[in-house]
Amino acid sequence: MATRERANGRGAATKDSDGVEALRRNGMMAHLMAALERGQDIGHYGRLVFAMVARHFMDEAELVSWLQKDRDFSEDDARSLYLQVQGRDYNPPKREKILEWQREQELEIIPNAGDPDEGNVYKDLQFPDGVYENIVDYYEEKARA
Repeated sequence: MATRERANGRGAATKDSDGVEALRRNGMMAHLMAALERGQDIGHYGRLVFAMVARHFMDEAELVSWLQKDRDFSEDDARSLYLQVQGRDYNPPKREKILEWQREQELEIIPNAGDPDEGNVYKDLQFPDGVYENIVDYYEEKARA
């Protein structure tokens, strides 16, 4: 049974089939999901970005299942990546970080890097409030340093 998690009253997706639909509304995530559905190797950073974003919209079993569609990724690899991202509570990466990582691998994570909105998951997706609170906390600590 899927775990349902509403982020807030602004229509955030739940961790069930609504989550997949929500992810497909973001061009970058739709691109990664299409590549996975074709069985492509989306690369280390592609898998990392996918896990960092998708963990907020999918439960563990569904996310692991999606990662296993990568032809070079086993169930153990997928579960290990999920546990790492979940355990460290990684926030979804900013566009600039994704572009940096994209230069390190063959597959383009952001399919239209010339579009400044492409790869901005915060523009198209609604995350749990805790994600936004972590970001604010980070910038407040950075300002104090």
